[in-house]
Amino acid sequence: MPTLSRPRCLSLAFALVLLGLAAWPAGAEKADRSKPMTLESDQPCTVSLLKQTSLCSGNVVISQGTMQIRADRLELRETPEGYQMAQALGSAARPASFRQKRDGADEFVEGQAQRIDYDGRAGTLRFEGAAVVRRLRGATVADEIQGAMIVWDSLAESFNVQGGDKTAANPGGRVRAVITPRAADAAASAPAGGAALKPSATLGERR
Repeated sequence: MPTLSRPRCLSLAFALVLLGLAAWPAGAEKADRSKPMTLESDQPCTVSLLKQTSLCSGNVVISQGTMQIRADRLELRETPEGYQMAQALGSAARPASFRQKRDGADEFVEGQAQRIDYDGRAGTLRFEGAAVVRRLRGATVADEIQGAMIVWDSLAESFNVQGGDKTAANPGGRVRAVITPRAADAAASAPAGGAALKPSATLGERR
């Protein structure tokens, strides 16, 4: 099982492409799938072509086109069925983060949490632990969702929020979502803006 250090970033990126890890959420920028993937980390990475896994730690950064994931520790793998999975771990002080342009719109979706899981089979991103997901138009936040766990469905472009973190300002642990009204969103994004994100029917607070 080879161990690769940061100076061999390009070799590791090539190995990740061989593992089929260049496929990311379908609702995101489609052109990203054909872009080269690069990975950097402060610590050595372990790549197993036999098990189809890669494990990196220490300020890990993966970039592919407009997509970027940052984490303290990152594990990438491909299932026997050919689906890609990723797990990015951060901490309360330095959460893992995800950012990618929306396809067909001059907007970005970004999120952060203590743990981020990507499920290629379901086309979902799961943000768990002090989770925050935002839709940005330029530097302006159009939508923002906060909760203990947020599941972003890239195919339906919808989200599900569960619970909220209990803090002095939010002792009940309530979910918080700020959604731009459709009319205001359309006016601000005309003529080329994308549609607003849609909350799922299960949006609510944990009892």
